Amino acid sequence: MSDLGRKDIGDKIESAIKPDSEKSTGEHLKDTVTGKADNLAGKGQSDNDKSWTQKASDAVFGSDNK
Repeated sequence: MSDLGRKDIGDKIESAIKPDSEKSTGEHLKDTVTGKADNLAGKGQSDNDKSWTQKASDAVFGSDNK
């Protein structure tokens, strides 16, 4: 199972916990870019090819990550 191109679940949690008002412009940009890349990678990968952590992440964060 490969999670190539997927955003690390720890990064997703950290991004979700930190309020937007405390994020720098660079952090907002990083969240946007990595979130979109993660969504594309997740949509292009069947559930059978996802690790259990990515399946859980997709279930919690959905397909429209920041």
